[in-house]
Amino acid sequence: MSRAALFVLSDGRFPAGGHAHSGGAETAVAAGRVKDAASLEDFCRGRLHTTGLVAAALAAAATAGHDPLALDEGADARTSAQALRITARKLGRQMMRAARATWPSAELDALASARPHGAHQPVVFGLAARSAGLAPLDAAYAAAYESVSGPATATVRLLSLDPFDATAVLARLAPDLDRVAAEADTAARRVRDEGVDVLPAASAPLLDISAQQHAAWPVRLFAS
Repeated sequence: MSRAALFVLSDGRFPAGGHAHSGGAETAVAAGRVKDAASLEDFCRGRLHTTGLVAAALAAAATAGHDPLALDEGADARTSAQALRITARKLGRQMMRAARATWPSAELDALASARPHGAHQPVVFGLAARSAGLAPLDAAYAAAYESVSGPATATVRLLSLDPFDATAVLARLAPDLDRVAAEADTAARRVRDEGVDVLPAASAPLLDISAQQHAAWPVRLFAS
């Protein structure tokens, strides 16, 4: 196993389409819920422990070799907002293109064939990590980090926030990232005996509502 692959997968320059999405930050900024580094930290912490935890667990389970189609159905059940389901599958298609070009595998090919319109991004993310030879905990860390790094980067553009302040926010979230990744990895280990339903299903209703509102905006900087 090459741990260096984790850096490639986690790199913001990996062409998986995430740079075009704010993870709900654009709506939060417009509503005044995110206006500075302190409120960004609150937003990211809440996102990390809800949607971030769910994504990390799905990714870890896919990396562990559990049925990606069952995980994709589980992801759909855990994504109540239609706008977020559409976004997850769009990002999944882009992640699939990047992953198949970077770490070709029969498992990625099979999922792409079974889900031609795109599987949920965390499931594809985890399968990409598996194809890269990474461990489930690695995938959990990468997915959890992505859930907060995207909104932090978007807020720099949306608010002209000092990039140093945004990076400091991510650094302060490190202990939370450790806990979320460990919880996600533990849940993924239980899937073999208890099924997909054992994975976390933490929800963030305000993010769901905001996503639906954002999808209806005629003009926006980010796709979601």
